[in-house]
Amino acid sequence: KKKKKKTGATMSAKGAWQQPAGNSVSGLRLYNSLTKQKELFVPRNGKRVLWYSCGPTVYDVSHMGHARSYITFDILRRVLQDYFGYDVEYVMNITDLEDKIILRARRNYLFEKYCAGNSHNADQVLKDARHARELSSAAVNKEQEEAKKAMLTKQLAELDQALEVATADPKPQNIQALLAAGKDSFSVWLDKQQGSSVTDDSIFTVLTRKFEEAFHEDMAALNVQPPDVLTRVTEYVPQIVDYVKEIIARGFAYESNGSVYFDTVRFDADPKHCYLKLLPEARGNLTLLAEGEGELVGSAQEKRATSDFALWKASKAGEPAWDSPWGKGRPGWHIECSVMACDICGEALDIHTGGVDLKFPHHDNEIAQAEARFGTAQWTNYFLHSGHLNIEGRKMAKSLKNFISIREALQSYSGRQLRFAFLMHQWGATLDYSTETMKQAVYKEKAFNEFFLNVKDILRNSKDTDPFIKFTDLESMLNNRLRACKQQFHDALCDNVDTVSALAKLLDIVAEVNVYLRKTTTPHGPLLKQIALWVTEMLRMFGVIESSADFGFSRGDSQAQAAEEAIMPGLVEFATNRETIRKLAIKLKDKQLLAECDAVRDVVLPNLGVRLEDKETGPVLKIVDREELMREKARELELQQQKEKEKEERARQKAEADAKKLAQSKIPPSEMFKGRSEFSKLDDKGIPTHDAEGKELAKSARKKLEKEYKAQEKLHSQFLEKK
Repeated sequence: KKKKKKTGATMSAKGAWQQPAGNSVSGLRLYNSLTKQKELFVPRNGKRVLWYSCGPTVYDVSHMGHARSYITFDILRRVLQDYFGYDVEYVMNITDLEDKIILRARRNYLFEKYCAGNSHNADQVLKDARHARELSSAAVNKEQEEAKKAMLTKQLAELDQALEVATADPKPQNIQALLAAGKDSFSVWLDKQQGSSVTDDSIFTVLTRKFEEAFHEDMAALNVQPPDVLTRVTEYVPQIVDYVKEIIARGFAYESNGSVYFDTVRFDADPKHCYLKLLPEARGNLTLLAEGEGELVGSAQEKRATSDFALWKASKAGEPAWDSPWGKGRPGWHIECSVMACDICGEALDIHTGGVDLKFPHHDNEIAQAEARFGTAQWTNYFLHSGHLNIEGRKMAKSLKNFISIREALQSYSGRQLRFAFLMHQWGATLDYSTETMKQAVYKEKAFNEFFLNVKDILRNSKDTDPFIKFTDLESMLNNRLRACKQQFHDALCDNVDTVSALAKLLDIVAEVNVYLRKTTTPHGPLLKQIALWVTEMLRMFGVIESSADFGFSRGDSQAQAAEEAIMPGLVEFATNRETIRKLAIKLKDKQLLAECDAVRDVVLPNLGVRLEDKETGPVLKIVDREELMREKARELELQQQKEKEKEERARQKAEADAKKLAQSKIPPSEMFKGRSEFSKLDDKGIPTHDAEGKELAKSARKKLEKEYKAQEKLHSQFLEKK
C-alpha cells in the first residue's frame, strides 16, 4: 500500500509547522506559506487575531506594487472582521530607516546643493558630468541582472546624448538639460565623493515623513483601512538594541567590528530551531542575501558565514547613528519588524503578511530572530504572501524605474475599479495590471452599477406599497437562486478567501435578476431590494462600497443622497416631457428635433451626472458619478478611434496586397522565372530545369515550379481579360 502523504500540520520533523490548538469557529482555510498548502485557520485565542503586516519603505512615491499588497491585505482583513466576525488587531510598520532611505536622502541633498552652486558654471558641470559618466559606465559593466542592466544602459545613453549637446553648445538651457538627464548619475557620483561629509540628519526625516504622508493619502484614496497600530523604526531603536542583546545572550548573534550579526549556522544546528522555513531553496543565494543586507553594510569578512545577516550596523560617516553597547550604529533591516511586531503583539503572531518578494531573506530572517529571542519553535502560525504585480506582462520594480504610481493609476481609474481588478485575481497569484485587466474591472463595476440603478428605478416607479407580495413561479426561482448564491459565496470565502469565485457568485445573481426582469412585466420590488441589499453588503465588506447607503454605489455623503432624492421628481417630469417630444419627432419624422432630443440624452445630461435611457416601457433615469460618466465616454471614444484606426490599417494592408497582386498579374508566366540567380536553364515555356550550378532539378522541385507557373498563368489571364 502507498503511504499517505503527510501534511504540514502533522509532520514531526524539525521546523515543521504545528496546527494551533483549538477548533476553527469559521471553517476558513488559508494558504499558509509555511506549509505551502491551505490550512484550517485557528487563532491562538478564540476569535482574537493578532496580525502584523510589513509596511512600506518610504523613500519614494507609492506604486501599484504597494497597492497589490495593501489592497489585498485590506480585503483579507475585511473578510476576517466583517464576514467571519474575528476580532482583528492589525499592526503595520513604516520603515523610515534603511539603506535605500539613507542613500536617496543624501543623494537628493547633495544634488540639490550642487545644482544651486553650479547651474551657471558650464565648464565645471561638463567636467563633473564626464566623471559621473565614468562611474555610471562602470556600474553598467558590473551589473549582472539583465533588466537592471538595461535600465542603467538607458540612463547612460540619456546622459551621453545630453552631454554631447551641452559640449557642442554649453548654453544655460543645455547645461540645465544635462543636469536633468544625468540626475541619477550625478547623484551617485556626488554621494561617492561627499556622502560621508553629510552631517544634517534632518534630511532623512524630511524625506521619510514626506513619502509616509503621501502613502497614507494614497491608501485613503484606495479605501484601505488604516492599521489599528502604526509603528516607525526610528521610534523603536532602544527596543531594538535590547532585543539584539537578548539574541546575543541566547548565543545566536555575535559582535564584529561594531556591528552585530545573526549566527545562522548555530541557529540552524540547534535542535529546536530551523532556518529558512519559508524559502529553503534560497539557501546560498548570495544575490538575495546582498539585497537584504543593503548597499551600506560592512565587509563580508566581518561575518562568520556568508548566510549571517546584520542585526545592528556600525554607522559610518554620513549615516544616522544611535548609541549602543557595540558603538554608534543603527538597526539592520530585518530586526525592525521582529521587534515592533513583538512589542505590540507579544511573543507570537496569528498572521503575518507581506509581499511574496519578502519571503527571503526578510521574512525568513524575521522568523529566525523572533524564535531565537523567545526560544520558541513557531513564532507565526500563518504567513500570507500577496502575489507579484506585473505591468502589461512585465515584472514591475521600483529599482528598475518601470513602475506606475498609485496616483498615476488613479488618473485613469477609480479606486473602486482598481479594487475590482484585485478581487478578480487570487490574492496570492500574480496580477497583471494591464489595459485588458482594467477593461474587465470596469465592465464588472458597470454590471453592478446598472443592476443597482435598475432596481432603484423599479422601486421608484412601483405603485405597490405592500412589502409582502406573493411570489409567482418566477420569484420563487429567483429566491432559490439567491439562497444558492449565498451558500456558494460563503464556500468560496471559506476556501482561502477565493474572491474570484465569490465575485462571480455576486455577478451570477445580478445576471439572474436581469433574466427575471426580461421575463416579467410586474417586477417584485421587495425581492429585488432584498437581493440588492445583500449584494451591497458583500461589496461593502470587500471595501468596494464606502458609505452606509441603503444599497448601491453611493455618490457621496448623506447630504448628497438627500439632494439626489430631492431633484429626482423634477428629473422624472423632465424625462417624461422629453419622451413626449421625442415620440412626436419620430411621428413627424423631424430629424432636427430628434437630434436635439438625442443631444439632451448623450451630452447635456451626462455632463450633469445623469444617464437617461430610452426604453419601450418609458424613460429610465440613473444618477451616476459625473467624472466616471466622462471617463466612460472617453473610453468609448478611445475604443471607437482604435476601431477606426484598425479599419484604416486593414484597408491599407488590403490596398497594398491588391497592388502587389496587380503588379504580379501583369507578368507573363513565361517571364516569371527569367533572371533569377538560383536557376541556370529554363525550358521552352520558361520553367526552370537546372539549378544555379547546372544540376538538373529533382522531380519534386520541378513539380512545385510547374504549379507556380500554372497559378501565374491563371492570374495573368485574368489580368488580360480585364484590360
